[in-house]
Amino acid sequence: MIFKFFPFLLWFKGYKIGEFKLDLVAGVTVALVLIPQSMAYAQLAGLPAYYGLYAAFLPPMVAALFGSSRQLGTGPVAVVSLMSAASLEPLATAGSPEFIAYSIVLALVVGIFQFSLGVLRLGMVVNFLSHPVINGFTNAAAIIIASSQFSKFFGVYVDKAPHHYETMVRVAQAAMDYTHLPTLLYGIAAVAIMVVLRRINPRIPNVLIAVMITTVISYFTGFNNDSYVPVGAVHSPGIEETMTNFNHAVGEINSLGQKRADTGKELDILKKEESGHGPSINQIKVKSSIDILTAEMEGAKHHAHELRYELRHLKFEAVQNGEQFSFYPKGQVPPGLEGDGGTWRIKVKNSALDLDKITMMGGGAIVGKIPEGLPQFTVPELNAKSFLKLLPTAIIISLLGFMEAIAIAKAMAAKTGQKLDPNQELIGQGLANILGSIGSSYAVSGSFSRSAVNLQAGAVSGISSVVTSLMVVITLLFFTPLLYHLPQATLAAVIMMAVIGLINTHGFVHAWKAQRYDGIISVISFLVTLYFAPHLDKGIMVGFFLSMGVFLYKSMRPVVAKLSMHEDKVLKSSEHYRLKGCRHISVVRFDGALFFANASYLDEQVAKFRTEQPDLRYILLDAKGINDMDASGEEALAMLVERVRSAGLGFAMCGVKGQVMAVMDRTHLSEKIGMENMYPDTKSAVADIVTKVHTDSDLPEGGCKRCPLTQYIPVS
Repeated sequence: MIFKFFPFLLWFKGYKIGEFKLDLVAGVTVALVLIPQSMAYAQLAGLPAYYGLYAAFLPPMVAALFGSSRQLGTGPVAVVSLMSAASLEPLATAGSPEFIAYSIVLALVVGIFQFSLGVLRLGMVVNFLSHPVINGFTNAAAIIIASSQFSKFFGVYVDKAPHHYETMVRVAQAAMDYTHLPTLLYGIAAVAIMVVLRRINPRIPNVLIAVMITTVISYFTGFNNDSYVPVGAVHSPGIEETMTNFNHAVGEINSLGQKRADTGKELDILKKEESGHGPSINQIKVKSSIDILTAEMEGAKHHAHELRYELRHLKFEAVQNGEQFSFYPKGQVPPGLEGDGGTWRIKVKNSALDLDKITMMGGGAIVGKIPEGLPQFTVPELNAKSFLKLLPTAIIISLLGFMEAIAIAKAMAAKTGQKLDPNQELIGQGLANILGSIGSSYAVSGSFSRSAVNLQAGAVSGISSVVTSLMVVITLLFFTPLLYHLPQATLAAVIMMAVIGLINTHGFVHAWKAQRYDGIISVISFLVTLYFAPHLDKGIMVGFFLSMGVFLYKSMRPVVAKLSMHEDKVLKSSEHYRLKGCRHISVVRFDGALFFANASYLDEQVAKFRTEQPDLRYILLDAKGINDMDASGEEALAMLVERVRSAGLGFAMCGVKGQVMAVMDRTHLSEKIGMENMYPDTKSAVADIVTKVHTDSDLPEGGCKRCPLTQYIPVS
């Protein structure tokens, strides 16, 4: 019982100092990969980069302590980061304090759901997401994740569109208008470093080396070159008016958003006070007010987008007057002044511009200042409304994250021989998200790449993950200033290299070869996910419902085969193997549980066989494939027996399983059929029935001289 509550105690059984050295080296190695990766993934999740370090602090250690896998590396991962951002963007602006708060609360809800599944021993629910669906979704997500980094690669800034492909069009247009070449070179260089080092030796921390090299070069070359000036220093006709209008639009968005939030609270109060009576006039009026405010917000957002687009596409040249800079439109520097020849742009975010301190960008984007020290430890504020709002997304993230984690853990367990407990792993992942949220972490899961590094480095127990967490703590306390000049393009390269491994075109081919409908479902899931991105849940849901639809269809129409003797001396499907059937005896095999959804299907198929065989005298139901039977199935079988015998035909069953016979005994159906008509196996049943029909009957010449049930007779 103690080991059940504290599974990490099992690590120390026979644990030796040599194994600790292996865990120590593995933990440090994983940390060298995790630290830059976590910062990149945090930005993918719409958060400041340092929140990735917060997500890499507690979760790896907690998941290892309370999970069942000893080598699984938990922390920020690409797919979960993207889904977290996509699900929260409709609720708040990415990077804003509200968005950060929602991300942390989402991690808490994900953790609660995963922990609940583990405690209730419901780990099998992940089986409802089929492999073809996950394959289609993962391939699409990899493309979406990689392409979402193009803007950082080219050094351009665009507003996100309702669909991801529309955003990519905006990125392409912005890149054609202007690409910051140094930024592009940093991104390409980072990719080249990681690819070359990976080919030389996969154990080399290629991500860390790429980060170190590009950061050092960024620092010494002044890659980031921002200047802060008052709006009066930007000499462009109408620029101050445009900025003022932009600030007014941003203020209007915030004001309307606050009004909508207050009106929403008013509606909640009305619903409580007037519950049980349906929507009242007051509720309808308040809902109308919310709809009007939403429409006005959309208009204000569109206006702000147009102004932001206009400001971002302005290009300037700097003129230095002592320590001050003045900026003029590119190519329009007044005579007598000397421009620097560079290209400067206005940095415009979603927030209002400070007209006394406009940020002019003359270089590339870097990570910037990272707060030193550990995150604040506070329990996220979670109420019923927030919980219900985030629960649908949390369920999908929980299941996807856990599927990724358990798949990785199983692959490693196959190599190490370790025994895995999926429910215990759910508890570990759940606690990692719950306790991580208290330390300002967003949703995390098991990482394939870092787990592989952990295993290759020789990790023996979860102590390696504890060491990894301690390394992140040391980084937060002492080394964050070293990351100030880290180029954003490098983080984009890290993400793109990480998700390449998620692309698996062989999965589509494999699914198609196994079953064509699986291949089709996989492709549809892929296309739907791509089309509706960033709303990734739609791809999962469409794939899920298609899979369930196929499952229900197959359950409603199981295989009902008519059997004849094969050349292997075994009764097999006469239709599939093109075997001649007996005119007087029909041996019918039903493959699947006989329940309410398919009960009538058996009767339909038997009726079809009777129509095809006018000389039919006997029906033998081979029940080896019937694993279970409910009340509807039992009733349908009883009616079938009655109809067959009313038509003057014989009926018997063989190979009835114990659980099915128990149902027939309780309902007295076995008595109705007659125990003399219940055979233990197909061979004895066929031998007895052939004797009855072909030897002891009034058929011409005693029936078939060569019965297809006893001799191999192919269709000529």
